[in-house]
Amino acid sequence: MSNGFDFDRVISRQGTHSLKYDGRQAMFGKADVIPLWVADMDFATPPAVTQALIERARHPIYGYTLYPDSLYESVINWLQLRHDWTVAREWIVMCPGVVPSLNAAVMAFTQPSDAVIIQPPVYFPFFSVATQTGRKLVQNPLRLENGNYTIDFDHLEQCAKEAHLLLLCSPHNPVGRVWRQHELERLLKIAAQYDLIIFSDEIHADLIYPENKHQPLASLTENSAPIITAMTPSKTFNIPGLNLSTLIIPDETVRKTITQVFNSLHVSASNPFSIAAFETAYREGDAWLDQLLIYLRDTRDCVAAYLSSHLPEIKLIKAEGTYLLWLDCRALEMNDAQLKQFFIQEAGVGMSPGILFGQEGSGFMRLNIGAPQQTILAALANIKKARG
Repeated sequence: MSNGFDFDRVISRQGTHSLKYDGRQAMFGKADVIPLWVADMDFATPPAVTQALIERARHPIYGYTLYPDSLYESVINWLQLRHDWTVAREWIVMCPGVVPSLNAAVMAFTQPSDAVIIQPPVYFPFFSVATQTGRKLVQNPLRLENGNYTIDFDHLEQCAKEAHLLLLCSPHNPVGRVWRQHELERLLKIAAQYDLIIFSDEIHADLIYPENKHQPLASLTENSAPIITAMTPSKTFNIPGLNLSTLIIPDETVRKTITQVFNSLHVSASNPFSIAAFETAYREGDAWLDQLLIYLRDTRDCVAAYLSSHLPEIKLIKAEGTYLLWLDCRALEMNDAQLKQFFIQEAGVGMSPGILFGQEGSGFMRLNIGAPQQTILAALANIKKARG
């Protein structure tokens, strides 16, 4: 515990309609697994956020709600403070989550049969937002060399010749890369050459381990560049169930185009509780986040040490950001069905199979370490015991 933030505290989430816990039977076929899959954390949200929700709940009317100026100010101040990025009020579009925004971008900037580029292994909705809308999915797989993932820029350039939209994951889920400035600048050069619009999913931008730094893609360009940046406090402060995020879109034409899609769907995220939590998190969550990042870093390093000592056949791809660890299980010599069977039925640990993130994820598993360290260590002990 530090500064009153107790990340070691175990909080029961059963019976709260938690997808992570109460959805175990449906997800894994059994309820007695340690759930380390869906990307939310088992930590209490910052006390200031809880207090803001309580205070808002005291007013007994929960009607239609406007976005106050103070909400936009909280976004502007946060991006300046944490990312040294100066954004204008008019660039900000409030929206109900990053996945709906991905869908809106595909609808706004492509037509059926147009090509959309993704970079697997990648968060699985990146696949479905293209395939379920009749778009052509063009895959630019990341390259894994010496335990490190990189972008295959030569192949990306070939993909860009036929595409209209690139879906970028930065920091990358599930592999945990924090893209360096020189990588982002090369990507921008290709995008400019081939008139690509970029949707940059930066939902994990605040969850960067102390030895790394996140660079917002759009901060490296002129304001006329066709870039849509998705950010939100939801992952950072463990409030994803409140469904409010923001798009930062400097280019007026791009901003109007995607806003028209939201309007056509009558989509609104103006929930009085989500607004209260969102603004308070950005205004008062700084110290909590600093402590969280230290705790997650220590947990990441603890997992690395445990695997090296007790489960050397499972290799950790070292995460530079996010609380999601990418485990290379190929040395276990199991196919994906066998891996799933082993971890769920034999070890009692519910992780996300790597194959969900594309064929490049075959033989991998994604481990969510956003939980008290004793929970993570118990899961690792279960795996060790199952291995015999």
